[in-house]
Amino acid sequence: MKEFRVSSSSRSVPVNQLIRVNILRATFVLSLPLAICAVSPWSGLVRETMNVAGIGLVVAAVLGRFWSILYIGGHKNMTVMQDGPYSICRHPLYLFSTIGVLGFGLMLGSVVLTLFLGGMTLAILSITARKEEAFLRGQFGPTYDAYAARVPMIVPRLSGFKTQATVVVSVHHLRHNLMDALVFLTFIPLARLLDHVQAMEIFPSFSIW
Repeated sequence: MKEFRVSSSSRSVPVNQLIRVNILRATFVLSLPLAICAVSPWSGLVRETMNVAGIGLVVAAVLGRFWSILYIGGHKNMTVMQDGPYSICRHPLYLFSTIGVLGFGLMLGSVVLTLFLGGMTLAILSITARKEEAFLRGQFGPTYDAYAARVPMIVPRLSGFKTQATVVVSVHHLRHNLMDALVFLTFIPLARLLDHVQAMEIFPSFSIW
């Protein structure tokens, strides 16, 4: 596994991830009224196809986050991980989080909501990624600069994929991040719940593509 380990004596301070999580949560909560009132104009096969595709993206997001934790668990901010998902983009956890949100938008049956929610998520995570990279560049210097010059930040380049034959897995970190990954599965029943709320016609509604 290709990596570069930093000395524990570094005085750099990593990004506070709680801020990022709270911003994403607040954005999601503020978007719920729009999701409740925005009725999908699609029906029949098109609507069902969007729903199935959305579920597929959510499942892909969960599996992708597990895949990423297999590589980075126990090494975060300690090494420049460059294998597996970290060979196709520098922040695969953020990539798969965005994919999960895109899936939720598709399950709501709206292309506009899909692009809006996915775009907001990507924008917030991109800002967080840049702040994280300021710390990582301070930790690893030219090693991280070379990695960043070769591998895109969030939007993946699949042709760059590479990995070692074996990976050392931290069971502790995998278990710790279990709920973070599985929370995306709640998007599936939540989308169904929003459909039922719309069908009750309690709130004003409007069609949105």
